[in-house]
Amino acid sequence: MAHSRTINVITTATSPGPSRRPILFLLIGLGLATTALLSICLGSVHFTPLQILQALIGSESIHPVHQQIIVDFRLPQMLTALLAGGALGMAGLLMQTVFRNPLADPFVLGVNSGASLGVAIVLLSLGPVGLSLTGGLAGSGQVLLILASSGGAAATLFVVLLLSRRVDIMSVLIIGLMISYAIGALVSILMFFSMAERLQSFINWSFGDYGNVSWQQMPYFASAILGGMVLGALFVKPLDALLLGERYAESMGTPTKQVRFFVLLGASLLAGTVTGFCGPIGFLGIAAPHLCRAIFQTTRHRVLIPASILVGALLSALADLVARGPGLDFVLPLNAITALVGAPVIIAVLVRQRKLKRLF
Repeated sequence: MAHSRTINVITTATSPGPSRRPILFLLIGLGLATTALLSICLGSVHFTPLQILQALIGSESIHPVHQQIIVDFRLPQMLTALLAGGALGMAGLLMQTVFRNPLADPFVLGVNSGASLGVAIVLLSLGPVGLSLTGGLAGSGQVLLILASSGGAAATLFVVLLLSRRVDIMSVLIIGLMISYAIGALVSILMFFSMAERLQSFINWSFGDYGNVSWQQMPYFASAILGGMVLGALFVKPLDALLLGERYAESMGTPTKQVRFFVLLGASLLAGTVTGFCGPIGFLGIAAPHLCRAIFQTTRHRVLIPASILVGALLSALADLVARGPGLDFVLPLNAITALVGAPVIIAVLVRQRKLKRLF
């Protein structure tokens, strides 16, 4: 009976119909394009779309300083925001499915904390190597940062996965919180014994900032994120099967252990890379998948994966736009803005938990 009820939820929760989905994707895409354009136009210095076009084509009619601001600062920051938001949106969706927990995301489960520990070891404990990572990463430094952050994220995620099989949903969240506190204590110890210059670099990183990724760093950042997305997207059908329960998925021939391993590996790569380069960005991973389920009214991952990527990118670009305070001379901490967006979503999820239990 439990399996049949879950199957009914998955097969019937498909309105709006497939004919309307392209329209919804188009609207989200238009919103994303508009937000991306605004993020380049607005800031301490305003630009028109014509000036942006002139800067991109290298026209001599635009001031060289303005061209440098657009090409070397605004454009990579906008691309970073889109990639990071899409990565966190997909990572949150993958974790919610694997853990069958509507509140799972990189921030809540302590994955961001694990990635932060890896980054702290690199930035605070490796002397000149760590400092070089903050001032302009060389190729080997980029790889080291990705490995450290993704490794910390993966270690935390697999610990939570092992413990989640013995406790209920809410206990998993408490475990993630306790792991975050424990890792935070280790990071605090590293901070206490670190030099002032390294400590300031780590504190600035911890606020969250999409402006840390330059064009030289972009190939490493984008490649790691695209690799994680491809790895997660390879398991669309097995992810649908996992929603029916592990036993049912195995009866359908799904190798659940292998699926969990590779899906969580992809999620760790996504969350770890974003955390390593941009800082611990919270709540986007939980907000994007739930908004997609509400918009598309489906649990099928062939719809939710691209939708979560687009909605995550949209939310990320909006948060970055607000954080930079168009027309102001200061930048707000990105984490503060994403928390203001994500906290109400978590509250709404808790209020609607009875309905969500049917999907998880």
